[in-house]
Amino acid sequence: MLRLIGNIKKVIKGKDAEITLLAAALLAKGHVLIEDVPGTGKTVLARSLCKSINAGFKRVQFTPDLLPSDVTGINFFNMKTQEFVLKKGGVFTNVLLADEINRATPRTQSALLECMEERQVTIDGVTYPLDEPFMVIATQNPIEIQGTYPLPEAQLDRFLIRITPGYADKDAEMDILESVGASHPLDGLEAVMSADDILAEREKCAAVLAGGATREYIADLGAATRAHDKIRLGLSTRGLIALKKTAQALAYLNGKKFASPRDVKEIAPYVMSHRIIPRNYGEKEVPEIVGEILGSVRVPTEET
Repeated sequence: MLRLIGNIKKVIKGKDAEITLLAAALLAKGHVLIEDVPGTGKTVLARSLCKSINAGFKRVQFTPDLLPSDVTGINFFNMKTQEFVLKKGGVFTNVLLADEINRATPRTQSALLECMEERQVTIDGVTYPLDEPFMVIATQNPIEIQGTYPLPEAQLDRFLIRITPGYADKDAEMDILESVGASHPLDGLEAVMSADDILAEREKCAAVLAGGATREYIADLGAATRAHDKIRLGLSTRGLIALKKTAQALAYLNGKKFASPRDVKEIAPYVMSHRIIPRNYGEKEVPEIVGEILGSVRVPTEET
């Protein structure tokens, strides 16, 4: 996976933490929501990952007129053969880039629910398994709300992590300005891993242990979100599983054989923030609430 991370860094400058989180999500069989203002490299980050893997890739531009069948697929009647033929939608791939996902209607957004959770698609009563690895990388702009449809809680909960790259610092932007010339650095990016390589890395990552202290810390964090007076809806069980899987992936990327409570604390803001609903619906205060919880819940002694 270090080859993958290094390859993405050829294009994305000054965002090492976000690149590592993206790789961790891929290892943990998770999906990623990249949320930030226009021009901060959301789509380029997603495409850099996709081009680094020799596997299937499709990009679907989510718009208000996009239909669920455009995402999943549809059976159409072939007049020549006099039979129905399946026209596969965008989800029949390894990595799906759902660009500006919040511009599609809730009906179209919901077309992703089954494939994100169960890795399968049901069309006209027939269920089709999706190829592995399968990953959805979605982008959205949190500033522009006109003509957008906020993602419902059930959809947000299916994203393993949410990252907000933000603006690059001055040194990184100087590197970007130097690297962008007649062509974009993304154009010359070549794949460094295959789909089989990813599956093999996932098996190794799954072998990373999460001991009793780590599991206890995750459970305590979940309980703290549900008991907090500023939170209306805390972490679900799926959210707790996401904390464990992402911590294992981060530990694996750091060359460790076990995931510690500190690994959980490091990735917790990216796993928890989009799953918590505050009582006053003020999204800007969610990171502060998460910080309060991480500061108040005791970190158990690491197991060896």
